[in-house]
Amino acid sequence: MWWLRLILDEVEKRRQISMAVIYPFMQGLRESPFPAPGKTVTIKSFIPESGTELIELTRPVDAHLEHVEFQALLQRLSPHLILHIFASAVLERRLIFLAEELSVLSQCIHAVAALLYPFTWAHTYIPVVPECLLDTVCCPTPFMVGIQMRHLERVLDQPMEEVLHGPFALQVGDEEEILPIKLQNEMLTSLNRHNNNNNIHSKDVSLYMVKHTQVNTLVSEAFVQFFVRMVGHYASHIKWSKNGSGIFQERAFCKAITSKTNRKFVKKFVKTNMFSLFIEEAEKSRIPQEGKQPCVSFPLWSREDS
Repeated sequence: MWWLRLILDEVEKRRQISMAVIYPFMQGLRESPFPAPGKTVTIKSFIPESGTELIELTRPVDAHLEHVEFQALLQRLSPHLILHIFASAVLERRLIFLAEELSVLSQCIHAVAALLYPFTWAHTYIPVVPECLLDTVCCPTPFMVGIQMRHLERVLDQPMEEVLHGPFALQVGDEEEILPIKLQNEMLTSLNRHNNNNNIHSKDVSLYMVKHTQVNTLVSEAFVQFFVRMVGHYASHIKWSKNGSGIFQERAFCKAITSKTNRKFVKKFVKTNMFSLFIEEAEKSRIPQEGKQPCVSFPLWSREDS
């Protein structure tokens, strides 16, 4: 998504000079190999009076951040509201995003879904709901959907329960209490820091790319660390059989959490589909090698006790 924005910016810069200089740039783009994660592709492009330019595009190392624009959230929603949305998504509630621009809806919903990494939203997910499907908001099951503002009145006429709306508030009322307060404050501090530095307006493609990647990585890291500290010890509570199958010991897993506030949250989180699906994959992700104890790789790098 952000690659497309950079490319369109380059095309527009050339269009203002002459339509004739667009083709060489696009030709160079087509002939360049698609980079592997973490790798950079360099495109040579000639612009009259400016000479030859070298444009570098780097593909993110983490695939889950490849089409994500956390800036879309930081520029449009307050850090407090982002945390409320995250908390509601973690407990798999029903979420509606409201905006008139299709791109804003798509960017914000993709960003919220990415905040759940390494877990995955496992329910109805429609970044832009067409008018003929507006009754989706009546579904009793969890959903994450985007609706254009011009449909707001019709949506509000629908019978809905336990729905979080953004950017205006129609909330359950307990969003502030879902996440453990200590970790919530840490994430809020991190979001406020990035929110103060999120105005990235650079004509330099490489500079824009670097800043964009930094914001994505730092914001994602803050939320990943939340899951590390909440459930990063899960692998220690998978009991393995000789044939390589594992069984998750949920009760022991929850008891191992010493903080009462953290345990209260985790007891709710382990009942979600996203956690269940994650554990199901973990239980079958390793076949024991001869003479070795089976292990499970977790995409989170460490666990800090709270």
